[in-house]
Amino acid sequence: MPVSSRNPHRKTQHTLGNKPSTSGDAQNPLPTPGGPRPEHISPPDPRIREMEQNSPAAALTHFPARRSRKSLDHFDSSVRLLRSGVALGEVGNLSVKGAGRRPEEPPRGRALFLELKWAGPVVRATRERLSTQFLPRLCGLLQWSLTLNEEARLKYEKEEMKRLEIQRIEKEKWHQLEAKDLERRNEELEELYLLERCFPEAEKLKHETKLLSQWKHYIQCDGSPDPSVAQEMNTFISLWKEKTNETFEEVIEKSKVVLNLIEKLKFILLETPPCDLQDKNIIQYQESILQLQDLLHLKFGVATEILLRQASTLADLDSGNMEKVIKDENVTLYVWANLKKNPRHRSVRFSETQIGFEIPRILATSDIAIRLLHTHYDHVSALHPVSTPSKEHTSAVTELVKDDVKNVEKAISKEVEEESKQQERGSHLIQEEEIKVEEEQGDIEVKMSSAEEESEAIKCEREMKVLSETVSAAQLLLVENSSEKPDFFEDNVVDLCQFTTLGGVYHLDILELPPQCKPVKGWMIVEILKEGLQKYTYPPETTEEFETENAFPPIEVTLEVHENVIFFEDPVVVRWDAEGKHWRTDGISNVSYKPKERLVTFSLDTFGPVTLIQDAHINMPYQSWELRPLDVNKVLLTVTTVFTEIQIQIKENLCMLSSIKLKDKKHISILEGTWMTPIPFIIALKEAGLNIFPTRHSHFYVIINNKVPLVEVKAYRQMALLSSAFAFGWSKWNLLCNSTKVVFKVREHLTEECTENPNWALLMFSGDRAQRLKIKEESEAFSEALKEETEFHSTLYHMVKDFSSEEAMEKVRSSNCQFVNSVCHMLLSTRLLSYS
Repeated sequence: MPVSSRNPHRKTQHTLGNKPSTSGDAQNPLPTPGGPRPEHISPPDPRIREMEQNSPAAALTHFPARRSRKSLDHFDSSVRLLRSGVALGEVGNLSVKGAGRRPEEPPRGRALFLELKWAGPVVRATRERLSTQFLPRLCGLLQWSLTLNEEARLKYEKEEMKRLEIQRIEKEKWHQLEAKDLERRNEELEELYLLERCFPEAEKLKHETKLLSQWKHYIQCDGSPDPSVAQEMNTFISLWKEKTNETFEEVIEKSKVVLNLIEKLKFILLETPPCDLQDKNIIQYQESILQLQDLLHLKFGVATEILLRQASTLADLDSGNMEKVIKDENVTLYVWANLKKNPRHRSVRFSETQIGFEIPRILATSDIAIRLLHTHYDHVSALHPVSTPSKEHTSAVTELVKDDVKNVEKAISKEVEEESKQQERGSHLIQEEEIKVEEEQGDIEVKMSSAEEESEAIKCEREMKVLSETVSAAQLLLVENSSEKPDFFEDNVVDLCQFTTLGGVYHLDILELPPQCKPVKGWMIVEILKEGLQKYTYPPETTEEFETENAFPPIEVTLEVHENVIFFEDPVVVRWDAEGKHWRTDGISNVSYKPKERLVTFSLDTFGPVTLIQDAHINMPYQSWELRPLDVNKVLLTVTTVFTEIQIQIKENLCMLSSIKLKDKKHISILEGTWMTPIPFIIALKEAGLNIFPTRHSHFYVIINNKVPLVEVKAYRQMALLSSAFAFGWSKWNLLCNSTKVVFKVREHLTEECTENPNWALLMFSGDRAQRLKIKEESEAFSEALKEETEFHSTLYHMVKDFSSEEAMEKVRSSNCQFVNSVCHMLLSTRLLSYS
């Protein structure tokens, strides 16, 4: 039958066992027999040519074609398609598919199997040419490609088996370490509990010191009240209110006592554990503080009135006006009285200072006095709320422990009573045997005394446990973040959770000049106004009678920044809004600051209290930190920020500012060299502008690496325990681990000599497990892999113990409890692991 008469829809299949047929690309036809061979196809092997003439299938089976790189490139697309089992291509009406092996053959390697489907009539000559020339070469290339693929597969399987084996060994080792850690967990936690008894012991010592100071104050009888006793405070306030005609110097002297009482009341609120603070006591202390603040400000006003009554006698000979400056450690008074009313005298400058005013013409011709009362403290801002714990779990635990104490006491007393009754019965039965009775009575006394001693020991243990729970709750409160952001503030209203006032408050007042003293026949007669000293309203409420539009321009004020305050940026001037009870930024213009002269100049629309503010979190987050031992029970904490480097020394229950560096230059502060207890020290640093102590709202204003509070507390407690013999430092990997883990550097440090390249170890701690990391600080990527030949423990103490000397551990065990507690308090207050 002619080829053209064949059924075009008929499909025939040929495999390697039959007559194979294939084709090349229609766009790139195969070379005709006898024609020129393309360069990319190498000449066939003579043996293959001979086999092709006799049996092409045999040639494919026994002699796979060897092709050059160019030939391989030519068939690269076909080889890739063959590996995925799809159509290799088409030549004319012939489609070629490849598979790994014949379906009926057993899996003895990846033998070649081709399925040929005729899609239409093909000329016999073309089919024979495809069968004898193209197909053997294509199959040879495919077979060679499959051989390479097989080698790669075997290599991959070998590497995968090796990797899985390593994983299995590591997993097995990990399970062994976990089992070992679990086995010794209770023992390690018991040892840690004994070491952490230093915290309740320190709290107990603090309470005893407080009672001793109260007793000393009682026996002194210096007339000052006990700030914690409401009756004494009320008596003190009432007696001072009754005193009149006190001069400014007398009020300043009395203010030292008042400021001391206010400070003591604030310390009571801050130092007393929150669990021991009752709401009624908090209200009582805060009311006492507010009453003292108001009374002190009132007394300064009365003393100013008495001073201004004598303005004419204190007038300056040159200007004819009165000018007075009174300086004290807590208060500075600047008073100017306009006696001459000279319209050209509009610039007021106090002698030996650059502080002054530029007043408008209307004030220069009025009976007024200008007072600048600079209080180095802030009694204007609202009191900070006292943090109280959510007594959900802490109070429950505390009450449970207290109940246990009561139950144990009852049980012990009951046993003692039963024994005494039995002993009484026995004594009645053997009255005649006097010698025996005496011996038994001796035994009874010994038993009773031992029982009482045992009950005292159990009672003391229970009390320590209650105290330990109280201390732990107070420490956890220091690192807890508030879930609610402070109330929404209007525009131009200052958020005191984000900003802080520095340098005290400048009370600027324009006062009506009171009647002056007049000498009459050797007497000084003065008119005393019933309403007292009155403020001059500027600008007035009604301005209709004044023709000029700009008759009441803003008053230019120049103030001096307090010398003990550090501003890392130009200060912001704010004014007090008496109605809204908050600080505002509006009503102030033309602000300029001269850092060298420490002078700030601005224009003020209306007079009133003004102050300077700075971002409370300007030194957060920290860039790095380090805690290292200096001597026995003495350490140095270094905190580096963008603007400064602060060094703090801690010993026993005291802290001291060691040094400050501003832009690599040492800065002298009045706080340097002054030892204080932790809470007063923290307050002093904040008031000096060195705020490295975040609050419970700080996370709303600073991007931080927030850690779980419980993990943070456990880490700080154990770092404090080890601080007498080990140095700790900041690690960049702490940012990359999650919030349930902390990473820091640690090394043994027994001498003060600093090594240039210290051998730091990286530790990771999750609160329940501590491990030494395989990576170093200089590594390129973070990994939680365990360091070779190390184990993990339930505590930092036992983890560090694995690679430390006995001398270092002995130094840790003999640390002073107050020292450990002070270091822990400073770590909790700075929150180095979350804010760096």
